[in-house]
Amino acid sequence: MLTRNVLAPSSPWPVVSFDFRCQVSDKLLTRHSLNYGHDRGPKKNKSLRLRAGFWDSIKSGFLKNNGLQVIETPSEPQEDEEPLPQEFVLIEKTEPDGAVEQIIFSSGGDVDVYDLQALCDKVGWPRRPLSKLAAALKNSYMVATLHSIRKSSGSEGNDQKKLIGMARATSDHAFNATIWDVLVDPSYQGQGLGKALVEKLIRALLQRDIGNITLFADSQVVEFYRNLGFEPDPEGIKGMFWYPKC
Repeated sequence: MLTRNVLAPSSPWPVVSFDFRCQVSDKLLTRHSLNYGHDRGPKKNKSLRLRAGFWDSIKSGFLKNNGLQVIETPSEPQEDEEPLPQEFVLIEKTEPDGAVEQIIFSSGGDVDVYDLQALCDKVGWPRRPLSKLAAALKNSYMVATLHSIRKSSGSEGNDQKKLIGMARATSDHAFNATIWDVLVDPSYQGQGLGKALVEKLIRALLQRDIGNITLFADSQVVEFYRNLGFEPDPEGIKGMFWYPKC
């Protein structure tokens, strides 16, 4: 499990890219990206080469129709639909004292900025202004969270809820999304929660037809993302960065 997978802008990022249609080099580059190639041409699902069981499950769930579908242009402009939030129990366990703990995944963006700052402190991230944290959350396309809800035996209505994980994505609402700020409380690491958080976030983006997904991560978690299907960009380094020079 990881404690930090997104660095401050002053740090270099090794990058990985995923493209179903390309042979991928094992060489790590400078940018992480998960590229389904939806904006490069017509969909040819038979040519997709899925390399992990997770992507097999995604394919079976979202790429069922190999035929072409003709959609008529609407006569009147339609408003963009907001992403529908999801919420469900990932894990439920009963503790020796009889209390029940549930780990809840949600894509509804319910995050208290003070709770998020406390979680960032736990994983050792540098502090950022609360106003900027709030703005980042507000302007994200999707915010996925993990909350622990502990229900004590015989104390109905006195549930203890705390934020234990978060990941967010920005997007153009059409083709592209970038995943940021993936973090899990250190006391909950090693249970597969980080993997589940990223998988569920990617699945939610795919359900909204967002096909080009990128992320930035430090070198210590490259293997973590490899296991989720991320691979080095087969077309070479495409990411470039501009920083203010003091």
